Amino acid sequence: MERNKRTHKRPIELLSPARDLACGIAAIDHGADAVYIGPARYGARAAAGNSIDDIATLCRYAHQYGAHVYATVNTIIYDEELPDVRRLLCQLAEAGADAVLFQDMAVPMIVKEEGLPLQLHASTQTDNRTPEKVEWMHSLGACRVVLARELSAEEIAEIHRRVPDVELEVFVHGALCVSYSGLCYASHHCFARSANRGECAQLCRMKFDLTDADGHAIEHGRHLLSLKDLNQSRHLAELAEAGATSFKIEGRLKDMAYVKNTTAAYSLLTDRLISQHPDEYERASMGHCRYNFTPDLRKTFNRGYTTYFLHGRQPDIFSPDTPKAMGEFVGTVKALPAQRPTPGTRHAPHTSHPSVITVAGTASFSNGDGLCFIDDNRELRGFRVNRAEGNRLTLAGPVPPQLRRGMSLYRNNDQQMERLLAGKSSERKIPVTLTLTVIPDGFKLIADDGRRKATATIDCEHTKAQKPQTENIIRELSKLGNTVYECKAVILPPDFDFFIPASRLAELRRSCLASNMTAEMHDGGYRPSASRVRAGACVSPQENPSSLSAMTEEESGMKPYMLNVSNSLARKFYEQQGISPPPSFEQYEPEGEKVLMQCRHCLRFALGHCARNGGTRPAWREPLSLTLSNGSRFHVRFDCKRCVMEIIKFPKSAESNCSDCRQG
Repeated sequence: MERNKRTHKRPIELLSPARDLACGIAAIDHGADAVYIGPARYGARAAAGNSIDDIATLCRYAHQYGAHVYATVNTIIYDEELPDVRRLLCQLAEAGADAVLFQDMAVPMIVKEEGLPLQLHASTQTDNRTPEKVEWMHSLGACRVVLARELSAEEIAEIHRRVPDVELEVFVHGALCVSYSGLCYASHHCFARSANRGECAQLCRMKFDLTDADGHAIEHGRHLLSLKDLNQSRHLAELAEAGATSFKIEGRLKDMAYVKNTTAAYSLLTDRLISQHPDEYERASMGHCRYNFTPDLRKTFNRGYTTYFLHGRQPDIFSPDTPKAMGEFVGTVKALPAQRPTPGTRHAPHTSHPSVITVAGTASFSNGDGLCFIDDNRELRGFRVNRAEGNRLTLAGPVPPQLRRGMSLYRNNDQQMERLLAGKSSERKIPVTLTLTVIPDGFKLIADDGRRKATATIDCEHTKAQKPQTENIIRELSKLGNTVYECKAVILPPDFDFFIPASRLAELRRSCLASNMTAEMHDGGYRPSASRVRAGACVSPQENPSSLSAMTEEESGMKPYMLNVSNSLARKFYEQQGISPPPSFEQYEPEGEKVLMQCRHCLRFALGHCARNGGTRPAWREPLSLTLSNGSRFHVRFDCKRCVMEIIKFPKSAESNCSDCRQG
């Protein structure tokens, strides 16, 4: 076996979520270069756990295409769980996982101690927003760092310039957390459900009242911390130029239709990027896809889209009216049922067609579509289409009384797209060129997919053919059936005139592809080597002391509990770094002021009152307060020096009782 000689190009990876085995296979089939999936526990999404057997099956499937599987072990870990985590990491390595994403520092220590052939990827839960932090993570053995969602293209480029040897994974699509990942303690404080343990209750998606220091109302009953969804589909070239290696789609809790559509959409965009820069980039895995649908990001779950901080602060990144899916804009209400007095009464209205509306726009509709709108009170309302005749829609029930002419309509459930995605919607194949040559005692077949070569031979007499065999040989060798390969071409010597029985040709073809190509894929560098992982794992602090400044409160605003240390191994690690960390927030809530969130989203800016960014000076007096419907209140503090907004819990002496909140 031999690897083809290749020019140096930067692999670009499309990384898709896998809620389960079926979603993982669908992601690979629709163009993912890698998938990330959670084991039964410790995966930062408690509702998306998978067995080791399923992860092993996914690894075998993905590796056929040179695609990777990353296991998420990115929660904080308690002492009593350390033996289980150690077993889990060994099982993941045995199952064929290529890397493990971690938050807890116990994980890289265990990987090093056990000598496991797993790459270490520092999860976004480790709050990777500065070059110093990324450099520090790299020094611990992380070959890849998942960057904070809040970074701009300029900040990503600076990290890449400062730490060029680390792979940078960036989110390009999906839900956004309002707090820097790993630094949100609101769910645990209010509901005893830790975001750092994969159990987030999404406090940020709830309604709040916003008041000033004098109790004056600024906003009432709005989703002030609920962000729109990320969509960087138009900016992949910019992210690649900034140094991104992996484009990550969020969504381990999303369904298969979401995975198929988003993966296919970004795979096509990644292919386009590479076709425009063929000398710079290449896909990280092999194969091309044929879809029986047109990918459309507007047609999957979204709260409206934003590029977030890609180009700095933007005025429209949050979704204060609703945290639910809006979907795609499909037009405005043109006509509603005409009302007239019911015969025999003076006041009761009667409608001749009580469930028919007309829509102005170019969208086409299907029976069963789900539509929604924002009413005059800024509440999301929805209804289902029973029958669609052009732009005339008969609803499944009465027309919502809140619906008005001229209101914008959105489709958050597209039946036609759902039907297309419900069945087999893509086929992925690896093109191979097959070259047949003559050897002294038989024949040799060489399979070449552009990155790898595999060979097989058969002993067979050189029997002269009585009539031309070229077409028969090409037809027989091209029968790749249900394999992951498709025949691009069959090449024979110009003077080839031998007869080879069809059964021997089939034997030669199967031997070449089924064994050699698979072995080459696993041994030829498409999976990580153990040496790459262990080379820089867990260095001593003296080798990189400057990076520790990124973890001090003066530099980053981090409180000691934000190190999220919850076990003896992690505590030992930090003590070796010269830091004596307190227990995690989940184990021991600090007294007095509690910073529950650190956010780049800023309400002062969002409401048009950031003087630094051209806003007007507010009439309110700070500090501001956010109040839930049950009376629980939180301070809002603006740290303009670091351009950060913090959500802070009042000290007990000043806060309203939170017992109802805790029972939520």
